[in-house]
Amino acid sequence: MECQKSNNTAKCNCSYEPCSRKGICCECIHYHREMGQMPACYFPDDIEAGYDRSIGNFIKVWQERKHL
Repeated sequence: MECQKSNNTAKCNCSYEPCSRKGICCECIHYHREMGQMPACYFPDDIEAGYDRSIGNFIKVWQERKHL
């Protein structure tokens, strides 16, 4: 399977501009999993911009938004 980097990049909400993995989802997921984090695309844009990509923050954010 060929990487769809240009399509992925267009949909990627990662605001960390020097990221070398932007648009290369398999590398992004692997990197963040190794760091105990979730990738940016799992977070709403307003939360992603805070760069707290911890699993705990992911759970907290979605539990709070579920109750809205």
